[in-house]
Amino acid sequence: MTTLLPFINKQFNGTIWRMEIDSLSETVFVEIRNSEEKKVSFGSVNLLNGNINFDDYTTPERWLTGIETAYDGVLLLHHYLAETSPVHKGLIAVDAVTAQTLWSNYTYAFDYLSLNGPLLYNMQMQPKKLFLADIKTGATNRPHLPQADKELVNSIVAPQALPVTYLKQPLPIEPYGNMMHYLEYNNFRIVSLHSFTADRLQQHLYIMNDHEIVYKDILNDNIQKLQPEAFILHKNQLIYIKNKSKLKVLNF
Repeated sequence: MTTLLPFINKQFNGTIWRMEIDSLSETVFVEIRNSEEKKVSFGSVNLLNGNINFDDYTTPERWLTGIETAYDGVLLLHHYLAETSPVHKGLIAVDAVTAQTLWSNYTYAFDYLSLNGPLLYNMQMQPKKLFLADIKTGATNRPHLPQADKELVNSIVAPQALPVTYLKQPLPIEPYGNMMHYLEYNNFRIVSLHSFTADRLQQHLYIMNDHEIVYKDILNDNIQKLQPEAFILHKNQLIYIKNKSKLKVLNF
């Protein structure tokens, strides 16, 4: 019997609020929020060797900070204009391995990530003028060139929402609801669905090779409502979050 085992299985101290993947450096970054302590921290994990680069990086602003993007071994963070405002303000560039601050600028804002790197603008200047920045230094490389600076397309594949009846295979649980999230990769079929037993609503993950279940896990236990899609495929790796606080990665 073929079985799969997690390649990465990392528990974080708080809720994983956001995840970002840098395909150039094969690094996954997570934003962890602890509402009780009003603290946000960041983690970095190497997808090639499974090493935890860092898992509790914080900025002097302990709460009004979040992930903006990641590119070429650099995590780009932002602050918020105010606690009640969704507007982003300022940028901090962090090395993906060492967590060293490479540069910061509190008048810059992020617009989008291109094939050539991040497109930024100065919030103090109107009208807005985009420029291509060096993500390692924050220096201006050149003005924005629309034809050259096409938006970067990532390598992430998300599952489809399909009726449970599409599977045409019995499962060890009775599905709750009539929909599942489904993805095929090589000979594998990856499914997440819900069950309701003993007054507990749970979200499950199953990986099948033909009709054989080669991996299973409970994604969310004792939840109050149906959850959205719960996993992604990045190149040959399945990446998902268990109980909102544990990062798990499987290699195919």
